[in-house]
Amino acid sequence: MSIAGGYYKAAEAAAKAGMETFQCFTKNNNQWKAKDISDEEARLFRQAVRDGKLKRPTAHDCYLINLASPDPALYRKSIEAFVVEVQRAEKLGLDYLVMHPGSCVDDSEEHGLERIIRAIDETHRRCPGFRVRILLETTAGQGSSLGYRFEHLARILEGTAESDRLGVCLDTCHVFAAGYPLAPEKEYRATMRTFDQVIGLHRLCAFHLNDSARPFASRVDRHAHIGKGYLGLEPFRLLVNDRRFRRHPMILETPKEDGRKKDMDSVNLRVLRRLVKSSR
Repeated sequence: MSIAGGYYKAAEAAAKAGMETFQCFTKNNNQWKAKDISDEEARLFRQAVRDGKLKRPTAHDCYLINLASPDPALYRKSIEAFVVEVQRAEKLGLDYLVMHPGSCVDDSEEHGLERIIRAIDETHRRCPGFRVRILLETTAGQGSSLGYRFEHLARILEGTAESDRLGVCLDTCHVFAAGYPLAPEKEYRATMRTFDQVIGLHRLCAFHLNDSARPFASRVDRHAHIGKGYLGLEPFRLLVNDRRFRRHPMILETPKEDGRKKDMDSVNLRVLRRLVKSSR
């Protein structure tokens, strides 16, 4: 949800749309710096979350951050920016901060994963006692991005000193594009079983629900409206009716508009809720 006009506006808009949870940025997602969040801004935001009865408010970190970068200057700049992201999320009282693990560029995946681990460890040391939990997001594997294999996230979780402060956010578009099937039911259960074996379902804290505009195993990250892409409706029906995830926040990152400039958040939300009712 947009924070234009004030952080509390994002929470108010989510509640007005009938949502039970939401995700926002704590700053412009394509800029390194932002003005500090005032105490009053944080108070208004927290109040709006309470008034809207919203659960598990979440933020996504800045897209410029690359904690796997082999470039020393960019790596250091990314760590400093990420620490600020965690501090901002904590001040707003958010439950989760979702992050893309990073891109190893022209270096090896193992070296990239080691840099991510060091960066997260430093962030945790500089943010002691924080309540907000960092969630590693599954990725599509586009370019040299890490996180497209469950083993990548397991390596980060195993290598981080305070791994209890970490969790995972599973993006349906991303795992599908990375080569993990989510339908039919047999394949869905196999993918979740693999996740459990490699990472552990207890680490899975949240979902991004997005259809894919690109085919299975394409390694291309392009989101589509629910049921309008290569995933179709069946994976979402299976997921929203999986009793193991009844209390997990499920966040839409689908395009905001269709070709007629129609607001699509409420449309996609209705589609998902119908899938729950149809199963019952």
